[in-house]
Amino acid sequence: MAGTESSALVLNATYEPLCVVSGRRAAVLVLTAKAVPVAAGDGVLHSERTALPVPAVVRLARYVKVPYRPTVPLTRKAVFARDGGRCVYCGAPATSLDHVVPKSRGGAHVWENVVSACGRCNHVKADRGIAELGWRLRTSPSAPSGAAARVVGARRMDPRWAPYLDGVEPEQLEEPA
Repeated sequence: MAGTESSALVLNATYEPLCVVSGRRAAVLVLTAKAVPVAAGDGVLHSERTALPVPAVVRLARYVKVPYRPTVPLTRKAVFARDGGRCVYCGAPATSLDHVVPKSRGGAHVWENVVSACGRCNHVKADRGIAELGWRLRTSPSAPSGAAARVVGARRMDPRWAPYLDGVEPEQLEEPA
């Protein structure tokens, strides 16, 4: 059963990204004719008479109406995905979240104020503002938008998904180090 540890991107019939499922679930969707494979992944599932490449991307055979969700939930994984798994202050691998305007000074827990940071920068910054330290943000934090934003931050991101995720940079699809 090689390849079932992988993840697959599920697209609506209109090629809109919906969610990420396990490789095994993607294979079941293909075998039951609920989806068609769009891009092959790593590994092959074998049965007595058939060998099925584990799909990396599948498209549903029928259109599924998605309920409107105005914002993307603010989670640790989503912030790391938005910031590419890097500290916004120095560019090192991120290990924690930081509030640009500290909560102790009235900063809110919102997309525009939460960034990923390395342990060193988070410790040095503590409860001070970046202006006090003379620091600058490498990128300005903002809330992700669009259908692709629902997928970013879910499980392991695969570079083969990039053509189907508008607004997501290829470096965001790689797992943070």
